[in-house]
Amino acid sequence: MRYVALGDSQTEGVGDGDDATGLRGWADRLAELAAGSNPGLRYANLAVRGRLAGQVRAEQLGPALALAPDLATVVAGVNDLLRPRFDADEVAGHLAAMFAALGAGGARVATLTFPDLTRLIPAARPVAPRITALNARIREAARAHGVTVLETAAHPVVTDPRLWSHDRLHASSLGHARIAAAFADALGLPGSDAGWSRPLPPPATGPATGLRAVGTELAWAAAFLGPWLGRRLRGRSSGDGRTAKRPELLPVTAPRTP
Repeated sequence: MRYVALGDSQTEGVGDGDDATGLRGWADRLAELAAGSNPGLRYANLAVRGRLAGQVRAEQLGPALALAPDLATVVAGVNDLLRPRFDADEVAGHLAAMFAALGAGGARVATLTFPDLTRLIPAARPVAPRITALNARIREAARAHGVTVLETAAHPVVTDPRLWSHDRLHASSLGHARIAAAFADALGLPGSDAGWSRPLPPPATGPATGLRAVGTELAWAAAFLGPWLGRRLRGRSSGDGRTAKRPELLPVTAPRTP
């Protein structure tokens, strides 16, 4: 089987490893899970951080089709959500075009809906209606093209802070493992189940309150929000100068430890 992943930073694996030691991410983990029942599976990851849905379509769809995948995952749109001129119909149009082309090429295609980021980032409340609108259009496009949809938004565990990295925009290693398990379940891979959706054990300490909570938010803003806004003002992207980490179909080994 040939599996090709298209998308942005989440699919690239940001939050699971680092640029020095290498990124793993949910797509790598999904490929490992799929290899368990598909010996000889080969996998390519074309995702690049910072890419908008239109850029994913323009830059990754052609190379993906050339690889003739049997399975393709397409996850994009979060970067669009955070832009001032967000248009849910435009984003969904790019996703639908990728769904159609990959499906016509013989691939089984899978995607996901996005969780409520405002539960992780209170300052993001203005984008809540955008998330709802985009998820609705993802579902519509997926139905039209026979795409498997991983519904994340319906499960409270997906906004557990322990599944997210310190920047609150990228999954942690544990989060990436859960996403991979969720896709495996949605795709019906042998040995998969709905265990990914179960809540984590209660945390040892409660959430920050009062001045401590304010300090936490200020520290997050200084470390992550400020640099992100700076890039936007300069017209820069975290993906500038970057290329896909795994542009060719390569063999996948058996699943590694979490």
